[in-house]
Amino acid sequence: STSPGQHGAANKKVREYDMQLREKQKTKRYYGVLEKQFLNYYKKADNQEGIAGENLLRLLERRLDNVVFRMGLATSHKEARQLVLHGHFTLNGHKANIPSILVKVGDVIAVKETESPKIKALVEAMGDNVAPKWLEINKNGSAKVVAMPERDDIDFEFNEQLIIELYSK
Repeated sequence: STSPGQHGAANKKVREYDMQLREKQKTKRYYGVLEKQFLNYYKKADNQEGIAGENLLRLLERRLDNVVFRMGLATSHKEARQLVLHGHFTLNGHKANIPSILVKVGDVIAVKETESPKIKALVEAMGDNVAPKWLEINKNGSAKVVAMPERDDIDFEFNEQLIIELYSK
C-alpha cells in the first residue's frame, strides 16, 4: 500500500501542479501525442472560440489515427497510428499516411484495397463495435464524419480543465 524505500510510508501532499501534470501526461499517452504536438494542440484550442478544454479534446478526437481507432479497425491508438503510417487508409479518396491529419465534417475515411489478411479480418469485425455518434460507419470498411465530436462522446475520463490551468500559467 506504500511506495518502496525508506520514505515510502511518508504521506506526500498532492499538489495542484502534480494533479495538472498527471492529467496532461495521461491525455498525451492516451492519444499517443508528443509534448510539442500537445502544446500546439493546446495553442490551437485556446485560440478557437468556445471552451478551451473541450476544443482541445475535440482536436485530439479528430486526428486520423484516432478516427481509425474509433472505427474499430485497431485495438489501440498505437496500432491505429501504425496502420495509418503504413498507408492502409484513404481520406476522401486520397492516400492518407499522416496520423495527425484532422478530419472535418463530411470527410470519408476508407480502407484501401489490400491483400493483408489482418486488414480484411478487421474490416469484417468492424460491425461489432459501437461507434461514436459523430461517425457514421459502413460495413464495407469506411466511415463518414457526420458531426464534430462532443465532450460526452469521449469514453475515457479526462479533466481537461486541469490541463488548461497547467498551460495557462
